[in-house]
This record gives sequence, C-alpha cells and structure tokens, in this order.
Amino acid sequence: MNDMLREDMLALVSNRTKVSRREFVAGSLAAGFALAVQPVSAQTMITTDTGGLTAGEVTIPTANGDIPAYRAMPANGRNLATILVVQEIFGVHEHIKDVCRRFAKAGWLAIAPEMYYRQGDVSKLKDNKEIFSQVVSKVPDAQVMSDLDAAAAWAAKNGGDPKRLGITGFCWGGRVTWLYAAHNQNVKAGVAWYGRLVGPSNDMTPKHPTDLVDQINAPVLGLYGGADAGIPNDTVDKMNAALKEKGKPSMIHLYPDTPHAFHADYRPSFRKEQAEDGWKRATAWFKKNGL
Repeated sequence: MNDMLREDMLALVSNRTKVSRREFVAGSLAAGFALAVQPVSAQTMITTDTGGLTAGEVTIPTANGDIPAYRAMPANGRNLATILVVQEIFGVHEHIKDVCRRFAKAGWLAIAPEMYYRQGDVSKLKDNKEIFSQVVSKVPDAQVMSDLDAAAAWAAKNGGDPKRLGITGFCWGGRVTWLYAAHNQNVKAGVAWYGRLVGPSNDMTPKHPTDLVDQINAPVLGLYGGADAGIPNDTVDKMNAALKEKGKPSMIHLYPDTPHAFHADYRPSFRKEQAEDGWKRATAWFKKNGL
C-alpha cells in the first residue's frame, strides 16, 4: 500500500470515528422512563406534540467533552428567551422532554442537558438507592454549573437570546436551580420545583441554597409541597426567612397537603390541580422577569 493510499484510508477511518461519536452522544438520552419509576401512569401523563416546533436531541460541547441534550423551540425561531430545564434524579426522560416542548409551545427555547452523562446511565437502575449511590453521588456541583453554562452558550448560538436566560428544575434539578441563580449573573429568573434546600457539605456538594442566599442574582420562585417527606417545612420556612431578610426578590409558594414530585404527571405523586397552578405561576414568573 503506497503512502498516499494509507493516508486516505486513515483519514476515512478517523472521519467515521468522529461521526459515530457525534451520533452516539446525540442519541444517548433515555428512551422512555427509568426502571426506578415503573410502572408509568399512562392515565395522567401529558404528551405534547412537536407541531410547529423544532425539537429533538442535540450535542452540547463542554470543557470536558460533548454531552447530549434535548432541545425544543418554535420552528424558525430567532432571539428567543431561553429556559434551561434541569432533570429530576431520573435523567432526561420523556417527561423532561415534554416539559421542554411545553415551554416551546409557549414561545421559549427550552433545553435540557443530560447532567449525568459522564457518570452513568440511570435509566437501567432499578431503584432510587442505586441511582444515588452509583451515579448521582458522583456528580459534582462544579461540573453541573459548567455544563449548564455550556448549554446556555449553545442555545445563544442556536436561536436563543443570551440576554434572556432562565432556569427551572425538578427535585434534584430544583436544588440546582437555586445554585445556578447564584452562579450565573446572566440568569434573569428561575423556578425551583421541590428542590432540597439544606444538606451535608462535601467535595461534590460544598454548598446548598440556604448557604447561597447572599449570592442569588436573579428572582427565584420556589414551588414546594407541604407534605413533602424529604423536604421538611421548617427548611422551607428557613429559606423564605433568609430571602426576606436579605431583601431578595425571591419567594417560595408552599402547597398544603401536597407531596414531593407533584408536577411529575407520570408518577402516583402527581397532583393535577397543584401542577397546573404551579405551571401558571412558573410561566407568569418568567414573563414578569423579562423572559
């Protein structure tokens, strides 16, 4: 084999490898729902179509390699206000994708990056304990903040307006919402759904929302359940009091007798009335704050 032919073949192999890598990353989001949340309640699950939207998986370049994400936006949209959507502990599954489409139908560019891509696939794990021990506990806050910055940068180059950036998250992502509002000064508003407010500090999670009240740059609306077994009401009261004391334009709305994950329409915890009210409050909050 002459040198020119050898170089051509090596270039072909290299290009195929690059294409395969891009396709692999872009096709790495969970299909369906995690084993840990089976069976899914088909009776209450909301499904939003893609009519009038550009929607699907994309690849986000980050400082530590590409990660997959799901993006939805009005077709041919330009300079759109952007909402970062942060997953529950179960990853970017069908519910999170549907939330992105709901925002897109309302005129936003919504993007949900897969926050656990480097640590593992939670969709095949059978319970929450496995998810926390094998994956979530290994995801550092610093990585999450950096990946969200990368997602915001990608959105700004692909139809989004970098001056109009918001964030929302559920459960694990609710805590991240508070943290990101303290991390990124470009955030205009956030909506945190039942995210943990206090917790132990370690190398992975050095600080929690109650530790960062002084640094929260944007108004954040918290939506929490009064009967949430994992988030005691006194921690909600503590956060509300701290926000008021520091003069922050943020607040937490507490739904009485309401469990954790009340917005998750595919789970038994779903509460239709509270979920619909929360969605109205969330979209109104974003609009009120310039998104």
